[in-house]
Order: sequence, then C-alpha cells, then structure tokens
Amino acid sequence: MNETRVLRTVGIDVGTSAVKVAIVEERAPGEHRVLAGATERLRRREPRHVAERTVEKALAEAGAVREDLDYIATTGEGEVVEFRTGHFYGMTAHARGGLFLDPQARAVLDIGALHTRAVLIDERGKVLGHRMTSQCASGSGQFLENICRYLGVTIDEIGPLSLQSRNPEQCSSICAVLAETDVINMVSRGVPIPDIVKGIHQSMAGRYLRLLNSTGATGVALVTGGLARDEGLIAALREAAAEQKAPFSIRTHPDSVLAGALGAAIWGAFRARKLAARGLSLSGGGP
Repeated sequence: MNETRVLRTVGIDVGTSAVKVAIVEERAPGEHRVLAGATERLRRREPRHVAERTVEKALAEAGAVREDLDYIATTGEGEVVEFRTGHFYGMTAHARGGLFLDPQARAVLDIGALHTRAVLIDERGKVLGHRMTSQCASGSGQFLENICRYLGVTIDEIGPLSLQSRNPEQCSSICAVLAETDVINMVSRGVPIPDIVKGIHQSMAGRYLRLLNSTGATGVALVTGGLARDEGLIAALREAAAEQKAPFSIRTHPDSVLAGALGAAIWGAFRARKLAARGLSLSGGGP
C-alpha cells in the first residue's frame, strides 16, 4: 500500500446503552476527514445486530459500501462485532478521538452510561494517566435517565430545564440510591423540576471535577460521551470549574458522542498502513 493512498476506515463504539459509528477518510498519514457518523440506542437489542445496522446507516450517508472500507475497528464492547478487523481499548480510542475533535485538548472526560473516566493525554493523544468513577452509578448517564423517568421528562429536555433554574436544590453525590431518594422527596415537597435538575447537575459536576483534578489535568478538558450533549450539565461543569479556579477549561464538541468511534477509526487507519507496509492482507475481516 502506497503511503499516500486514500484510506477509508470505520470505527464502531459499542457502549452499554448505544452504538456509535464513524467513517473516516485518511488521505495521508495523520490527515483525517469525517465522512459520516451515526448513533443508535440498543433498547434491549443484540449489540452486534445494532452495530451492523448502524454501520449500514453510516455507509449510506457516506455514499459507500462495506467493500470500500480498508479497516473495521471496534472499541468499548465491540468485540461482539463479528465482522471487525481489529479492536482497540476504549481509553486510547477516546483519547485519540478527543484530540481529533479538539487539538488543544489535554484531558478527556468520557461520561458513559455506567461509568465516567478522566483521561490525561499529550499533544499526540497518548494516554498519560486516568481515573474512573467507583461502582456507584450516581455520576453516570444511566443514573440521569432514571431521574428523568421519576420526573416525567426526556433526557433531551433535562439540559434546557436545568438552565431555567433559579434556586437549585442540593442533591446527594455519594450514592445513586440516596440521590434518587432525595429526588423523590423533592418532588413530594413541590420543588420545581428545573431546580431539581440543576441540583443534580451540580452534584455530578462536582464529582467530575474531582475526577479531573485527580489526574492533574490542565489546559483544555473535552467532555465526550452521550452526556456531552447535555447543555445543563456542561454549564454546571463550567460554573464549578470557575468557582474552584480549576487549572483547566471545560469544552465540548457537536461530535463529542462519536469520540470513541472516531478514535477507533483513526487508529484503524494507522494499523492498516502498518500492516500493509509489512505486506499483510486485511481481507477476511478477522480480528
């Protein structure tokens, strides 16, 4: 394979609640362009089936077919995807994807459905250190979805509601069970939903800042994962960072949810060139 040959790779990030797919074109080593991106909620369906469907959706958007792909890279729980070429560790995929989305990022805060992790990176996307939340789910996307059900709102409504708050109600940040009990009590006391939601966001933001501080993060911290779209949570994070005079600024990106998939696709292109340089074929789609 010529070093200047154009490559097309796909990254598939299989998470606990959703599958994210990104198709990337690499015209030269290190020069990447996103051709398509797609997400699909699992909704109790087989992840491998959802992954296949989401890949086909992204291919249609890119005007391509699977035979056009030089490498099919997975991350997260993507080892269940039988048609993958190779698999990459989630932390390294999010680090590389985060750097692609924001070249100034020196930390990535990946907020997942069950866990959140802060990853310290350098200017090349190399992982320098990381910290992850404990088993308690009070700082996770799944916890926030549970709260939405209690309040009778959707996950898409929770951000704008939080921004409407005038008197946030403090919520427990120690335990998901305690936090959910707090919310039930707030509802029974007639606390307005915006104030409940903002209190939850503030609680989560405090937890995330402690996580970032524990890595020694400085400069730009990019939020990735599904909750990067939650404008109320991002606002709470920025407010808390300013209040604590944190040595980093909080940023997000319209494609933050695709960070893991993007990173996997970029690493896939890197590996495809390395294998081709050794005269190895990628045909067959094996790991």
